[in-house]
Amino acid sequence: MTFFFETLLGGLLAGTMYSLVAIGFVLIYKASGVFNFAQGAMLLFAALTFVSLHDQGVPFILALLLTVLVMIVGALLIERLVLRPLVNRSQITLFMATLGLSFIIEGLAQGLMGSQVRALDLGIDDVPVFIGAMMVSQFDLIAAAAAIVLVTVLALLFNKTRIGVSLRAVADDTTAALSIGINLNRIWQIVWAVAGIVGLVAGLLWGARQGVQFSLSLVVLKALPVLIIGGFTSIGGAIVGGLIVGAAENLAEVYVGPLIGGGITPWFAYVLALAFLYIRPAGLFGERAIERV
Repeated sequence: MTFFFETLLGGLLAGTMYSLVAIGFVLIYKASGVFNFAQGAMLLFAALTFVSLHDQGVPFILALLLTVLVMIVGALLIERLVLRPLVNRSQITLFMATLGLSFIIEGLAQGLMGSQVRALDLGIDDVPVFIGAMMVSQFDLIAAAAAIVLVTVLALLFNKTRIGVSLRAVADDTTAALSIGINLNRIWQIVWAVAGIVGLVAGLLWGARQGVQFSLSLVVLKALPVLIIGGFTSIGGAIVGGLIVGAAENLAEVYVGPLIGGGITPWFAYVLALAFLYIRPAGLFGERAIERV
């Protein structure tokens, strides 16, 4: 039983890493109804920018602040050059725009910072820590703490501030929000900037775990089952979805994997997401679409 709970806890902590990626998608989807396929490229660009600055001798904190500034400027440029000209276009048009944007960001990152794998040391040793009789990863504990802090800050920002009220108004009814004077372009700028900062946090943690390399952008594929399970419009749902995916993957790999020859981790989350699509298409915390007939 101790081994079971140890496996479960390890999966829950690993699931917070998926949640960090999924939160970036949720922020932009809530504000614009657009699935931002470029979130993975933003994550990669943020991690590459930080590690490039740090490798050049820039102190850790200064490199972090400069990277945040770069992501904010990038968000402003994306809103002005890509999103604003496509206002009132269909969702598929905007999705295709973010798909193209992902390749542009990746190409820009490769041209500016090279394509070699970079090691990223955040000073967090991936050593075992004992919680009672259970052994967990220190890195996963810190990643989970970072996710909790990030979600708390976002909850305060979007529930207790004027910006948050405006965001919820835009998410509920864009036309009504515009009619009462809410600046849609400003809201998009803020949301994309926050999504970029979330991508930076996720990029640093994933980069420290597996190295800063171009395959890092593919981590978005792991966020898809999390979004399907938790719901595309809920930050809390992204956290819960990540925890479910992480725990289910770990338990399936340990208890089901040996029965079918192993290798279950890469695809089990998608099977789980498919099951949720049959049972609850909007996800656990997603908003169900109401159509008038």
